[in-house]
Amino acid sequence: MKALLTGITGFAGSHMTEFLLAKNVEVIGTVRQRSRMDHIRHLLKDIHLYDCELRDSFSVRTLIERVKPDLIFHLAAQSFVPTSWNSPIDTIQNNINCQLNIFEAVRRCGIDCKIQIACSSEVYGRLEPHEIPIKETNPLRPLSPYAVSKVAQDYLGYQYHQSYGLNVIRTRAFNHSGPRRGEHFVTSNFAKQIAQIEKGKQPPVVSVGNLQAQRDFTDVRDVVRAYWLVLEKGEPGECYNIASGTSWSIKEMLDKLLALSTVEIEIKEDPARLRPSDVEIWLGDYSKLHAQTGWRPEIPFDQTLSDLLNYWRERV
Repeated sequence: MKALLTGITGFAGSHMTEFLLAKNVEVIGTVRQRSRMDHIRHLLKDIHLYDCELRDSFSVRTLIERVKPDLIFHLAAQSFVPTSWNSPIDTIQNNINCQLNIFEAVRRCGIDCKIQIACSSEVYGRLEPHEIPIKETNPLRPLSPYAVSKVAQDYLGYQYHQSYGLNVIRTRAFNHSGPRRGEHFVTSNFAKQIAQIEKGKQPPVVSVGNLQAQRDFTDVRDVVRAYWLVLEKGEPGECYNIASGTSWSIKEMLDKLLALSTVEIEIKEDPARLRPSDVEIWLGDYSKLHAQTGWRPEIPFDQTLSDLLNYWRERV
């Protein structure tokens, strides 16, 4: 079995690669000249990489026609919400066009494969109190350009399944974290700051944004297992939440990280870290995914944070 991964060099992509190799799946990944290889350097001898600009339809079609994958995990995206406020056009064009090129290549080449697209819980946006926990049937009210791009990806997946019969399955992952998480994301940013403080490379102050927001965190290693299961057992055309079913405030998450350190650390709010609009609470309902595939989260949040902090301790 051959699996094509876009975003293979990224956070989820590198963990997905390890998961697939453990299942003896042949892994093919897309890279660009500026792709950082840090996360997959230890895997290079076991995978096949192709230089492919996903925004170029000819490049994508050439690759799909050559590889003829059985599975496609489309994980590549501009995935940082604050960046989408500064570069809304780039975020929307990048996230939509890359996916369209993959769909069109599969359709025009007549490739019979299953496609997982990594959408996001951000599509739900503004929530009413009675809508918690969030089900897949909840209205979509996106609150950022990134979220709008993910709504478009989500609905395009549905449309291409209905119109052309493509075996597309949409996943809406809630916040996920773990080793290799990008340093701009909140769990990783706090962990890196603490590791730098421990090494004396930063004053003993952690800069924070909105600590009251509540988020549903899942370990990335549980998330990639869900990606696999939806292609193995999920229904094409459907969407599935990937969540832990538990929410933690950002303050509670930070307190957990601070408890793992013996250094005295001050917390200071940085106005630059506050978003133009934010959602107070995200809590996902993963019952549909569980009923279809048997998936449930297995890695405790405390372990996720401990592994993440140790990851940064080894690197700062």
